[in-house]
Amino acid sequence: MARKRTQYECSNCGHRTAKWLGRCPDCSQWNTFVEKTPVAETSGKAGARASGARVGAQGAKGPKPVTQLGSEADLPRLHSGITEFDRILGGGLVPGSVTLIGGEPGVGKSTLLLQVAAGLARAGQRVLYASGEESVAQVRDRAERLGGLHDFLYLQSETQLDRVLDGAETIKPGVLVLDSVQTAFVSDVGSTPGSISQVREVASRLVLHAKATNRAVLLVGHVTKSGEIAGPRTLEHIVDAVIYFEGSANPPFRVLRGQKNRFGSTGELGLFEMAADGLREVLEPSAALLQDRPTGRPGTVVAAAMEGSRCLLLEVQALVAPGFPGSVRRTALGVDQGRLAMLVAVLGKADWALHDKEVYVNVVGGVRISETAADLAVAAAILSSLLGRAPAPDWVVLGEIGLTGELRSVPRLEHRLAEAARHGFKRALVPPAPRQFEAPKGIELCEARTIEEAMGVLFR
Repeated sequence: MARKRTQYECSNCGHRTAKWLGRCPDCSQWNTFVEKTPVAETSGKAGARASGARVGAQGAKGPKPVTQLGSEADLPRLHSGITEFDRILGGGLVPGSVTLIGGEPGVGKSTLLLQVAAGLARAGQRVLYASGEESVAQVRDRAERLGGLHDFLYLQSETQLDRVLDGAETIKPGVLVLDSVQTAFVSDVGSTPGSISQVREVASRLVLHAKATNRAVLLVGHVTKSGEIAGPRTLEHIVDAVIYFEGSANPPFRVLRGQKNRFGSTGELGLFEMAADGLREVLEPSAALLQDRPTGRPGTVVAAAMEGSRCLLLEVQALVAPGFPGSVRRTALGVDQGRLAMLVAVLGKADWALHDKEVYVNVVGGVRISETAADLAVAAAILSSLLGRAPAPDWVVLGEIGLTGELRSVPRLEHRLAEAARHGFKRALVPPAPRQFEAPKGIELCEARTIEEAMGVLFR
């Protein structure tokens, strides 16, 4: 009889090793290795289901010449009726795909997915919503409040994955929703729900189930303190799409951001507003984010940022306050902390001393800017607060700043300026535009090569 080998697994990232280690070589966390005994090969009904899924998937989709295969664009899409959600997925849910949705507690993940499930049910799709955190009565009451009661929407309160899949085999839904992947467990795996092993096994079996039955699967994932989805990194690798739902429970706006998508583009962004009857789509996000913008107040500048294929006009605010040299604070909300430190250093090199000042930067609405095209807007907001001078309200500012203070061009300039002109902005401060570039009608182009030249134009 072969002797079972003991393994050690990191409870933080799932890294496995043959011996105990004090520090994980993958996630660098200390004292996270726990002893694990390798699980015997899966048997019984669960094993038959998993192996059958593999055989069924391979048998139905054996090797074929590439010239005989269709394109992903030809795949049918399931439309939920929520435009922003469908757009982030590339036009809707793809049958047989697995989508993971993560977010902070209370942000509205369950509310969003229940609205999506109700929309799919109204479109004629059978939907099974399996909740491991709430009873069917609680989910039903929320569905009634959201106006989502429908005969094609089935509810189940269950944490054992085998029973959830048995329910799916009974009603044959087109879409399966599991809320959440951390509460579900497989009885064959000897660990508690939410552990690395359980999360990995639950996700793997759901992927096999989706591919074998051509059934779309939506998973809810909890996040850690660092904002990443809890569980092993392989969880994000094996699914087809990863979506983050951002925004705390207090601000009115929630941001739905596509992080990974095998059936469409990544980086897409959708804006929602929490109301008494659920989440509402914000179809004009630029207007919503700028509706309370103050005019004539120092420290506020409008930037044009690209989020996927959409251009957003965002208000960047800055506050410069007296501090003590050596212990001043640099706080950034919505922009990269390291990028803010670099811009403060560039401004200091350009004779705007900030070494004894505290600098706070915030992007209004809870939106995070991930591109460098907002550098000039951040620098302009900081300098506006420092000088106590407000730029004219019809300015839109965009451009990347280099370490020597030079301004660099930004991609898709025409699209950004067209969005600014559509919302009534008259002047745009930009880096040198390409030759033969024509600004959209109604907006004046003001070019600058350095940060000193740009600030001279903006505050003259």
